[in-house]
Amino acid sequence: AASKLEISMPAVLEVESGDTARIECNFYIPENASYTYIDWFYVDRSNKQVRLYHITASGVLEDETDYKKRLSLGEDKALSISAVTVQDARTFVCQVGAGSYGVGENSTELSIYKVPKTPEIEPKSGGISVHSSDPPEIAKCVSKNSFPPPNITWHKNGEQLHAQENQVTIQSTLTRESSGLYTVSSTLYAPVTRDDRHSRYHCTVHYWLRGQRHALESQGVKVNIFYPAEHLKLQVVSSSALVKEGDNVTLVCEADGNPPPVFSFFKRNLNEWQDLTSLAEPDTGVLKLHDVNKSSNGTYKCQALDLDDMSQIEEDVDLVVNYIEGVHVKMEPSSTLREGDSVTLSCDAYSPVGLKYQWRDEKGKKLVEGNQLFVSNLTFETSNTFSCKVTAPSVPGLEQSKKVSVAVEGKPRIVAISSPLYVRQDQVINLTCKAIAFPQPTVQWSINGTAHEYMDDQHITSNLTVRVSHDLLQAGAMCRVSNRLGVSEKHIQLVDQKSTAESQGVIIVAIIVAILVVAVLGAVIYFLHKKGKIPCGRAGKQDITKPEARKDKIVVEVKSDKLSEEAGLLQGANGEKRPGADQ
Repeated sequence: AASKLEISMPAVLEVESGDTARIECNFYIPENASYTYIDWFYVDRSNKQVRLYHITASGVLEDETDYKKRLSLGEDKALSISAVTVQDARTFVCQVGAGSYGVGENSTELSIYKVPKTPEIEPKSGGISVHSSDPPEIAKCVSKNSFPPPNITWHKNGEQLHAQENQVTIQSTLTRESSGLYTVSSTLYAPVTRDDRHSRYHCTVHYWLRGQRHALESQGVKVNIFYPAEHLKLQVVSSSALVKEGDNVTLVCEADGNPPPVFSFFKRNLNEWQDLTSLAEPDTGVLKLHDVNKSSNGTYKCQALDLDDMSQIEEDVDLVVNYIEGVHVKMEPSSTLREGDSVTLSCDAYSPVGLKYQWRDEKGKKLVEGNQLFVSNLTFETSNTFSCKVTAPSVPGLEQSKKVSVAVEGKPRIVAISSPLYVRQDQVINLTCKAIAFPQPTVQWSINGTAHEYMDDQHITSNLTVRVSHDLLQAGAMCRVSNRLGVSEKHIQLVDQKSTAESQGVIIVAIIVAILVVAVLGAVIYFLHKKGKIPCGRAGKQDITKPEARKDKIVVEVKSDKLSEEAGLLQGANGEKRPGADQ
């Protein structure tokens, strides 16, 4: 056993800022004697001890200090300081009085730490040129609220960067805040190349805790690197694989520089270049050509100018526009055609690719494949308009058409006329005359009126508005159609509806009278028969005599084998009957 007073305390106690620091004071008094007092002190900046507590068997005395509201004692007389700050980083002393065993003391150095916040990195805004003469600023890194002050290191693609003269420079700044905590900032300067457009940079803050080194890393960032273009690509973009006339074509110029260079477009015309830049979309490297044709063929050039070092590169491309031109139709014979004639139509065109021909009528119906069409027996009525369709099988969608009308000449032919026409006197009527002819004919009427003419292809229709007069009813009207090849006339008959009605009435009355006469005759015969004036028997022979005549003078014999049931004796005028042997 120890023969003297012993006091044991931790030499150093590390506590994070804001936590509670508990400093223990363990002592041993020989023979298990009791302490006389226990005093707690802290050492101020002048290295003077300032008492905090005086503890005796009769009680505890707390001195008036800045710690008064944050101090407390444990049952084991350990000193607790709440909400410690970096200002509390000092030495605390425990002194024990043990009567005859004397006085002993020991101390603990209170160390306060604050783990720094995760560092924040910010790359340089704008961009960094590969042509910078001095190492340019890459990024800044800041770590706040740490104690004791940490240090910052820089890393590129995971590898630490070290300061090198005229190559890598690291500038650090340490700031002590009012809270006693430190803020450390660091700025990295380093040269860049084109390859650094893919590099990632980050910073790491290092600090010590309980004798061990710890680190916190920032997020990685990329830096906007400015570098000139090394390669240029110019391509033709079209909706179809083969460009044809009428297509919309886009020329796209792409460069691998950053920022994109200034693009200019040109087209070769003979031995000089035509500037098309004004037609391009600004700052995009896109030139749109609408509804291209044969004249759009040629060589196009894109030029890229780097504004950083004023270097430029260029690239060209050939635009091939497939087309069909010069579609024309030849007619044999070329002289004037008359009805009944025949004609041969030949179609031809030019294109840098192979062509196919097809003939169609005016309704779009296919007539024949090939460049020739033979039409026989031409008339006014048959379709005289034909279309030659020219296609390029190797270029889908490339086609041209040419329409041709075959003029068939002939004298007029009246095809429709409003005759006969039933009218009434003083009625206003329309007379219609329709004819077909070529050249265009003229229509004349034999009477005066208001005429309106309509043309439909080779048909002419004339409508004449007139008032019906007595003379017009009698004579009718004549339509006369003529051209230089001849004349055609037709007569329009006008029928009076009133006269027609009267004639029909007379016929009806005559029929009624005839029926009445027949009825009266039948009634008279029936009346005479009833009076016995007309003898009638069933014998095959009848005697018809006048009252004064002899019976054997006039005899009428009627034989009827078929009408045996209706046969009878005709009684004489005197009413005598024939003997039964004659019946």
